[in-house]
Amino acid sequence: MTRQKLSHIFTKIVLKALHTNLFHIVLLSIFLTLGNFELQAQENPSKTISVPAVKQNDNLNITIKDVLKPIDSVKNDTIKKKKAILEGIVKRKAVDYEKIDQKKKELTLYNQAELYYKDIELKAGIIVFNYEKDEVYAGRIKDSIGNYTQNPVFKQGDNVIEPDSIRFNTKTKKALVWNSRTQQGEFRVKAEVTKRENDSVYFMRNARFTTSENIEDPEYYFLARKIKFVPKKKVVSGFTNMVIADVPTPLGLPFAYFPMSEKSVSGFIIPTFGDTQQRGYFLQNGGYYFALSDYYDLSVLGDYFTNGSYALRLESSYAQRYKFSGRVNLRFENQIFSERGFPDYSKSRQYNIQWSHSQDAKASPDSRFSASVNLGSSQYFRQSFNQTNIGSSLNNNLSSSISYSKTFQTVPQVNFSLTATHSQNTNTEQIDMTLPTLQASVDRIFPFAPKNGIKKGFIKNINFQYNLRGENRIRTSDSLFFKSEMFRDAKNGFQHSIPISTNFKLLKYFSVSTSTAYNEVWYFKTLKKEYSPLTNKVEEIDNNGFDTYRTYNFAANIGTTVYGTFKFGDEKKIQAIRHVMRPSVSYGYTPSFDRYYETYALDATGTTYADYTRFENGIFGAPGKNYSNNIGMSLSNTFEAKFRDKDETKTEPKKVMLLNNLNFSTGYNMAADSLAWSPMRVSGGTQFFENKLNLNFGAILDPYAIDNSGRRIDQFNIDNGGSLFRMTSANVTINYALSSADGKNKNKTTEQTTLNGGREDDLFGRGTDLSDQRQSLFNKEEENKEKEPTEFYSLKIPWDLTLAYSLTYSNTNRENEIVGNSLMMSGNVDITPRWKMGFSSGYDLVQKGVTFTQLRFERDLLSWRMSFNWVPIGAYTNWGFFIGIKSSVLSDIKWEKRNVPDRRLR
Repeated sequence: MTRQKLSHIFTKIVLKALHTNLFHIVLLSIFLTLGNFELQAQENPSKTISVPAVKQNDNLNITIKDVLKPIDSVKNDTIKKKKAILEGIVKRKAVDYEKIDQKKKELTLYNQAELYYKDIELKAGIIVFNYEKDEVYAGRIKDSIGNYTQNPVFKQGDNVIEPDSIRFNTKTKKALVWNSRTQQGEFRVKAEVTKRENDSVYFMRNARFTTSENIEDPEYYFLARKIKFVPKKKVVSGFTNMVIADVPTPLGLPFAYFPMSEKSVSGFIIPTFGDTQQRGYFLQNGGYYFALSDYYDLSVLGDYFTNGSYALRLESSYAQRYKFSGRVNLRFENQIFSERGFPDYSKSRQYNIQWSHSQDAKASPDSRFSASVNLGSSQYFRQSFNQTNIGSSLNNNLSSSISYSKTFQTVPQVNFSLTATHSQNTNTEQIDMTLPTLQASVDRIFPFAPKNGIKKGFIKNINFQYNLRGENRIRTSDSLFFKSEMFRDAKNGFQHSIPISTNFKLLKYFSVSTSTAYNEVWYFKTLKKEYSPLTNKVEEIDNNGFDTYRTYNFAANIGTTVYGTFKFGDEKKIQAIRHVMRPSVSYGYTPSFDRYYETYALDATGTTYADYTRFENGIFGAPGKNYSNNIGMSLSNTFEAKFRDKDETKTEPKKVMLLNNLNFSTGYNMAADSLAWSPMRVSGGTQFFENKLNLNFGAILDPYAIDNSGRRIDQFNIDNGGSLFRMTSANVTINYALSSADGKNKNKTTEQTTLNGGREDDLFGRGTDLSDQRQSLFNKEEENKEKEPTEFYSLKIPWDLTLAYSLTYSNTNRENEIVGNSLMMSGNVDITPRWKMGFSSGYDLVQKGVTFTQLRFERDLLSWRMSFNWVPIGAYTNWGFFIGIKSSVLSDIKWEKRNVPDRRLR
């Protein structure tokens, strides 16, 4: 037993010890009066006193210091000071009543009860809190008709549980939960009984987990007899089998592991299996995903065919908030057609490099870096056997651009940029590149402008600036790409220009601008032409070395704006038509720079010569030999009408644009001895049906006639028995986009389509990413709407339609024919709320054939998705069927079958 001193006995008031000086004075008096006194905690001390052999000293020498000196036996006292019963503030409320039982140390809340204690938030029909045992019980209550309502909602930190009832210890963090419902990431879990060991480990019995939004009646779930659940980390289960529509399936696993981390996790990517006629069986899109960090990742994917064909793809995305983001794709394919030894055997290697990088505007206000790269083999998208974007096969051009720009905040301001560009024609396989292009400029300087006040007049508006442009231009082909010949044939040079200009008003209504420019071009390689008697032809010899030429010119322009309104009366349907004209006349003068020209012999006789300049193959052109004295004329028109609004309550008329633009332009060369007039160019465009239909047209009208060989002659066409102008070419394009949602057409293709250089709409087909079949025809807003999955639309069927028509006419040499005439269309329609059908097709009226055609069908199965894509005709005939879970966590639970097109290599 433990002995307790009298000094340890004190009064307890509200669980807090109170010490006073009076208490010590009384205690001291008792000691001085009674002497040594002991108090036993429980049993009385024995009355038997042993008498020592040695005689005891009767003197009593006790001091105050001895009384107050602590006894050693109390140093190891096991009785601890009790803490307060509640360790935090309890906030609670209830509708019907709140009851506190001090004897049982219980708090009872009934009907819409809420309890907030430390980091616990609890809402339920009834809550009982025993603050002596640190236990909380929450459950449901019955309503007036006997149904259970107000299920508990337990929240601690980020974890939320919605059970039928719960018993929880606030100190040990242990809990028992019946029919718990919780969500972790994309998973929703419901278990009959859940035992919580602490805030990071749960044990569940007869649990079902699913990605369905309806946890009470999911369209599918996985039933596990035993589960260990670690929130935000993992789920480890025993025997698990899949249940679809409450029907158990034989699909089961003896155990299962599901990662639940909110961060990216590395892991294997399961390939898909199939077969083709010309390449045999295959495994596609298998590989490994590397979650390298929070800022970037890497996917390594590959394909393999049994005839030896294989492919390798590296895909990486990176981003840093408020700084930059980007994506890199490297793709290589070793393509083998047929089998070695067969007559149709062929082999080819294709590659493609894609890189997109964008910088956040907040990262650096004075500098910017961006990249958009799409280069590789010209036939990659047409010959690839793992086509991630079927519309990319129709692209005729690949282009790239990498640029860095910097602004120096000086006075005057200086701008600097460095750019590398690439343009590749996939038909001719010709590649044009600039590696790199340097540009620098100094901001405009007004030497005669006042420091304070408005710049007004000819003199005060005089300004000049300095521009520098340097290029290293390369033209090559697929076969020579990045070989030594590619860099050997590069052309480079620098161009300096100093433009000087001013502007002023003339006669109040006319705006006049004048300018002159000085240009200086530097080349490091020039050309020399001479006749060679050995080869009996004219040879071109490259001269390496610095050379330069200088030019200058003068230009002026005068223009005005004329407004005209034709009124028909307020009572008319068309109240007025407004016509705005912007005529302008320009003048340009360029002298002859024939001093840079030389002659060379055309044959061995030495009597026939021709002129040439050593700069004629330069990237910035060559100085002109001909004297130019041109007058240019242009007229821009817009037409707008005012209609009386059908709504009689509106007082203002309705404005409608009739023609957005109607432009005419031509020119006259006063220095030319013949064919002085330039062809007239006509262009225009407008919109109809509330901007749903866009119409653009253009034409070239030549005033001169042609001879029998098709050459222009110095005789007007009207004098040759024809009309005033001879139309040499014309084109019309019409784009019409409409939908049942009042023209709000959201029909967009995949991001990969745009990255490949394709159209943003699906006129050329919708891309199909074979590595991720979870992409849907339904947008997220449609998927989140509540729908009746089995009912047909009774009145209104959502749909969208996109039409494009193009017509091109040519009559340059009296051919008088339509060289291009095609109609393209694409659309989507919701047959039922969860059935969608889409198509892309077209017809070439010149070639008399159907263009690329694709049919798309999709069924939204809530947590699942089923789709069928079919290209019935053409060189890319194929079909594919897919059914699988939408969730990325369970994306490998799927079944797909497809027939990939066998494309013959060139």
